[in-house]
Amino acid sequence: MNEPLLRDKIEEALHTIYDPEIPVNIYELGLIYKIDMLEDNNVHIYMTLTAPACPAAGEILGEVETKVKAVEGVNEVEVRLTFDPPWDRDMMSDEARLELGWL
Repeated sequence: MNEPLLRDKIEEALHTIYDPEIPVNIYELGLIYKIDMLEDNNVHIYMTLTAPACPAAGEILGEVETKVKAVEGVNEVEVRLTFDPPWDRDMMSDEARLELGWL
């Protein structure tokens, strides 16, 4: 599978994962900072959380790994958590802001 198509499928999978405290998917919230496509269809995902002490951190990271690994063509997945830069509302898509009534 070519890389752009595989990346699209990974992004689709990320759109199905929601922060339990905010009714918007993590992709539109701006929590996904980077998706690196490596050799052999291995994937590294760099992401953050809305707050460093997020009680659902383990659940969200596990769901990202599970759902991306389930994408046909993906081999190994590594999810890397970072708080640099820290997340803020400006990272959200217009769609997410509209959904939350912040636009």
